[in-house]
Amino acid sequence: MTEEVKVTEETMTEDAVKDQTQETADVQTAETEKTAQDTPAESMEDYAKELEASYEVMGDGEYDTDTLLAWKKIQEYFENKEILTLTVSGIVNKGVIVMVEGIRGFIPASRLDIKHVDDTNDWLGKEVRVRVIEADMEKNKLVLSAREILREEEKEAKRQKIQDIKVGEVRTGKVESLQSYGAFIDLGDGISGLLHVSQISQKRIKHPGEVLKEGQEVQVKVIKNQDGKVGLSMKQLIEDKEEAEEAAIKIPKSEEIGTSLGDLFKNLKL
Repeated sequence: MTEEVKVTEETMTEDAVKDQTQETADVQTAETEKTAQDTPAESMEDYAKELEASYEVMGDGEYDTDTLLAWKKIQEYFENKEILTLTVSGIVNKGVIVMVEGIRGFIPASRLDIKHVDDTNDWLGKEVRVRVIEADMEKNKLVLSAREILREEEKEAKRQKIQDIKVGEVRTGKVESLQSYGAFIDLGDGISGLLHVSQISQKRIKHPGEVLKEGQEVQVKVIKNQDGKVGLSMKQLIEDKEEAEEAAIKIPKSEEIGTSLGDLFKNLKL
């Protein structure tokens, strides 16, 4: 065998050994990676460390764990439309400042109350009931509002007052407005009822203005209360009075008439 042939065989043998070694290393690496993936965290402490590390990566060092957890809680408040009772801690241009889970929040003056707020300084130190209406951690923007809560409560109070009005009741109100189909009567407490044109008078009229004028005080009977709508009648009230007057007129019985005639003749002298 020549030297050239020997060198070739040795070279082939070395290449084969290298290939085998590399293949073995690849298999070991794959097994190690699979083992790492399949191995759960050894304890809650390890998990907590991994979670904190992930927060640091997410925030690129900008947010600490407490801040992230605070914004997470605020997001829950927003999604659940929770009502928060907070204290106004500062006054700024066009609004006030409150703290939510340690995060600075802003309530615009237009959302502090249903009514217009002229001076926000009067609100310093006061408690307010608000909802989160905007929460953006990236922009560090937290906006809250009390107005929606107050409107909902006002609406519920009105609904309850309407529900308390019973059919058959007689109420005094003022003509609020006249329409072609009837008149709206202000019954007080922000409640109005419809007095249909057919329920205004016993006579047929074409327009409520023939009998009523705005601001006039009237007595009406409640004839309907359904789905938050109150129906009224002046006509029914007049008819009820007529029936009561007729019932008050006592018609004597036949025996009473006979007795009265007997008493009359008894005193006559023939």
